[in-house]
Amino acid sequence: MSILFINGSPKKNGNTAELAAKLLEGKEYQTLNLVDYKVYSYGQEFEDDQFSEVVSAMKAADIIVIGSPVYWHNMCGSIRNLIDRFYGPVREGELLGRKLAFIFQGAAPELWMMEKAEYTMSRFSRMYGMKYLGMATGTSELKNLADKI
Repeated sequence: MSILFINGSPKKNGNTAELAAKLLEGKEYQTLNLVDYKVYSYGQEFEDDQFSEVVSAMKAADIIVIGSPVYWHNMCGSIRNLIDRFYGPVREGELLGRKLAFIFQGAAPELWMMEKAEYTMSRFSRMYGMKYLGMATGTSELKNLADKI
């Protein structure tokens, strides 16, 4: 079973990566730091775009853990951009059989923020054929999510 952690934080070893390490403790996993990839905005076309590399890494994994810090009451721009880019180039159901978990951490996210992030990630997983395992926003929620991985 291969596990891919997609870190949306610009801090490769920040709180998001730390929470993922706790979630995946004892498991072997690969980390893909989005800050290292050029994933341009939806509708832009540049030769050095690496969106397809990120999607290929996702297709190669059995379990995908996406991590985002809370920025401006929502998931960070790199994660939002990645999700936006799926529309069109990636067919519905193309990640069938994979499992998706979401880490959404930040300074006291409010309930409405968590609900909107949870909706987005569960809808994203369904649209592309993944089984959504849930979301953790802090260490207290990790065990429940880790048990599903």
